[in-house]
Amino acid sequence: MNAHALKVASASKPSPSPARQLLSRLWQEKPVGAAAAMVFLLFVFCGVFADWLAPYGFNEISMLERLKAPSWKHPFGTDNLGRDMLSRCLYGAQLSVIIGLSAAALATTLSVLIGLLSGYLGGKVDMVVQRIVDAYMSFPELVILIAVVSVVGPGMPQIIGILSLVLGIGGSRIIRSAVVSARENMYVHAAQSIGASTARVLWRHLLPNIMPPIIVLFTTRVGSAILIESGLSFLGLGVPPPAPTWGGLLSGSGRTYMFQGPWLALAPGLCLTAVVYATNVFGDALRDLLDPRMRGAK
Repeated sequence: MNAHALKVASASKPSPSPARQLLSRLWQEKPVGAAAAMVFLLFVFCGVFADWLAPYGFNEISMLERLKAPSWKHPFGTDNLGRDMLSRCLYGAQLSVIIGLSAAALATTLSVLIGLLSGYLGGKVDMVVQRIVDAYMSFPELVILIAVVSVVGPGMPQIIGILSLVLGIGGSRIIRSAVVSARENMYVHAAQSIGASTARVLWRHLLPNIMPPIIVLFTTRVGSAILIESGLSFLGLGVPPPAPTWGGLLSGSGRTYMFQGPWLALAPGLCLTAVVYATNVFGDALRDLLDPRMRGAK
């Protein structure tokens, strides 16, 4: 009776959720990817709670403290106006997190819409859509961004909208390839044979089965959006001052007073490098875990 009861109890024990299984595999099989995820979450935490974590205001000027080297009072030093670099980097993380996550979410949504319709419908629709995507991808992204921002003007909503379009159109190729592969499966043909509508096939059958590439695409797009926004801010086309962005910190006092205070360029540069590298490593780890064709998948 005891053995039978144990079997019944083990059979009735609920299995862990897919998200918990993925996290467990991430820690066990990809410790570097897990560490990168922690670094990225640390930057997200610093950005969300920058108002409470920053010891000073991001535009709090003290001419008596100008160009001070890193110390216990100012761990990242101060700039040419005596503003605390740690506080400015924290507020820069806030802007980068908002822009990166928002642009990546909108870009991934756009990629899914274009890729789903193009890959599933096929035929002339797929040919026309992919030729438009080819024509778009033939232009350098930075040139398109500079031209559009010059017309609509700098600002956070404009940057998010432009980045979502730029990254979303190019990323639709990845989603389309996944849809073309998934639409040939038997469950799709079975749904079509019983008269399921196109919307139901896309929503209930194809979309859940292409979630792994969607998740990986989103994680990689976060780092790309942060890096592109920093490049635009470095050129003076990003979020306008006095809002501190990492690219703006590199372009302004960081470039002018680089030799008097190297920490002015090192602090935002290292933050930018760390968060982009962490997102890319985390995205690679997710790809290995979610793609059964990769060597690290089980």
